Amino acid sequence: MRKAVVKTGAPAPDGALPELTATAVATSRPRFLVLGLLAITDGRETVVLQPSKPASLLAALLLHPGVFVSGDLLQRAVWGNRPPAGGRSALHTCVLRLRRLFVKYGVADHAIEAVPGGYRLHADADTLDLLRFRELLARARASEDPDSALRLGRTALSLWKGPLLGNVHSDELHRDHVPRLAEERLLAVERVLDGELRLGRHREVIAEAREAVQAAAGHEGLSALLIEALYRSGRRAEALAEYRRIWAHLTSELGVEPGQALRELQGAVLRGEPTGGRPALPAAGAPPPPSGWAPTGLEQTSPPAPGNLVLRALVNAGLLEENPSGRYRVHDLLRLFVQAAGTNLPDAAPPGPTDLPPSTAG
Repeated sequence: MRKAVVKTGAPAPDGALPELTATAVATSRPRFLVLGLLAITDGRETVVLQPSKPASLLAALLLHPGVFVSGDLLQRAVWGNRPPAGGRSALHTCVLRLRRLFVKYGVADHAIEAVPGGYRLHADADTLDLLRFRELLARARASEDPDSALRLGRTALSLWKGPLLGNVHSDELHRDHVPRLAEERLLAVERVLDGELRLGRHREVIAEAREAVQAAAGHEGLSALLIEALYRSGRRAEALAEYRRIWAHLTSELGVEPGQALRELQGAVLRGEPTGGRPALPAAGAPPPPSGWAPTGLEQTSPPAPGNLVLRALVNAGLLEENPSGRYRVHDLLRLFVQAAGTNLPDAAPPGPTDLPPSTAG
C-alpha cells in the first residue's frame, strides 16, 4: 500500500513521498485521522494512506470505534457487492496486511481484535480524531460557561481537515456512513454559531454563517441562524431574502415546505419581534421605534411615530423604495409583512410594486 507523508495540517500531495519511519512514529502515541483524509499521525508528521483495500478496511473499523463490526459489512466496505470467492479468507488476508502496516507505524498489534463473526478496533479520544471530536462536543454541552463551551466547540471543529475520507474508495462507506459524519459536523457548526449569537456576536458571525449555508444549501438550522444574525444586525431585507432562498430550495429540490421553527422565525422578522429570547434590533439607520409601536402601523397603543420616520424605517428595511421624484414603491415584502399581521393593504389586489404618493406627514 502506497503512502504519502505530509507535515501535520498540510494537504496530502499527489503520489508517494518518503515514508515516515517507525522510529519517528514511536516517539509519540500514534493517532488515526478520519475527519478528512484517512491518515496516521504522530503529531509531527502525518502518513496519508493511498486508496487500497486495507485502507477501506481500516476506515470501516475506525467509523465503528470499539464496537463489533461484522465480516459481511467489512467485505462490502472493501469489495462492494462483489466480494471475492472465499470472502472470509480474503478478509482475513486483508486484516493481516493492515496489522503489518500497524507494526510499521508503531500502532499496537492488538489494536484490531478478532471476534466471532467479525473484528473490533480499539481506540479512544487520544488515538482517534473522531472520538476526540465527540468528546470535545460533550464537554461543550456540559459546560455552564458560554465562552468555554464555544471554545470547546471551535476546537472540535478544527479537527476536520479536507475532504471526508477522500482517499478511501468505498461505495459502502460513502453512501451509508460518511453522510452521518457530515451531519455530525453540521450540527456542531450549528451549535457554535448559536453560541456566538447567544454571546451577542451577530454581526461577527454573518460571514461564517453565510459560508456554512452555501456549503449546505438545504440545512434549515443553519439558514435560521443566518436569518437571525442578519435580522439582529439590522439587515431585515437580507434576512427575508435568505428565507425566500431556503423556501425556494426546499420546495423545488425536495418538494417540502420549511419547518415550523423556520416559518415562525420568518413571521417574527416580518413583525419586528424579538427572536431566540434576544431583543430584535432596528434596521440599520432607522430610529428605534417608540414603545408600543406596531410594525404595521395598524395596532398602536401609543401615539404614532411621525410619518416620515415610519416611511424612512420601511425604506431602510427594504420594504419601500423611494423614487427620485419622492414617491414610494411598495414591495411584495411589505404585503407579506402586513398580511402576517392579519390584514391587507387597500390596493393588495394588483400584482407587482405599487406607487405611493410622497409623505406629507410630519
